[in-house]
Amino acid sequence: MLVYRCQLTLWENTFFSSREINDLYLTEPLIGNYALAYALGLAQSPYKNRGEIYYYEHLSQLNEKEIYITPATIPEGEEPKFSFSQFNSIPDGYWYAMGKNCLVQRPDGFDSEYDTKNKIWYIVDRKTGKRKKEKAVNYPQIGFIKMMGIGTTLNFFVVSNEDLSLPRYLRLGKFMSKAKLTVTLNRNPLVVSRQYQKIGYLLNPLDLPKEVQIMSFDTYNIHPVPLIRNAILTGEFIDLSNDVYLPIGMRFGVDFLQPSKGI
Repeated sequence: MLVYRCQLTLWENTFFSSREINDLYLTEPLIGNYALAYALGLAQSPYKNRGEIYYYEHLSQLNEKEIYITPATIPEGEEPKFSFSQFNSIPDGYWYAMGKNCLVQRPDGFDSEYDTKNKIWYIVDRKTGKRKKEKAVNYPQIGFIKMMGIGTTLNFFVVSNEDLSLPRYLRLGKFMSKAKLTVTLNRNPLVVSRQYQKIGYLLNPLDLPKEVQIMSFDTYNIHPVPLIRNAILTGEFIDLSNDVYLPIGMRFGVDFLQPSKGI
């Protein structure tokens, strides 16, 4: 068994849309293990995507290879760094209008029409009279954004039965921000039984084996799966020394995402 102890250092402000409140977009001080699987190159997302979710297919492959990644956690005793700013993605054009979740722009040679009954904007070609409905966009036009700041450090673990080649640098979040990865390898660590062991780092509760008993925990309510921290657990653990214990037998609990069951 190999355990890679990983430390991420953010070299750029990093944004994950953990929570949205009106025009305020917040990043929680953590990184989910699904996101890390893709950032590390252990799971590969398709180049083109029409909105499909492939967590079940991709993470099940890691389960078959017996590779597991924990969520990334701000170390205990350290305060996360944040960057807070306002953004405005409205174009600097002569004419535009705000539609329902869409930004309406009128190119040269076109007119705009507004359907007051259905509240829909159309762009009309002056030569042909052909109308094109303006569609909603999947990004906000204006608002405030809170990101994890430059210099923030987070720790996580990668467990594998075979040697892995992990990258030195990662791209993370909506803006593909750069981060440096430092790795320490533990080969064949001890496995021990512990009762009422406090785990200070984040865990994905769906990934814990059934044999582990969960007594209590704190919750980060984020999508797609809420994460837990400061959990009190009883079961078998990997002993990584310095009072760091990792529950043994964790695997991506993505069975609930099977296509036949829906999402």
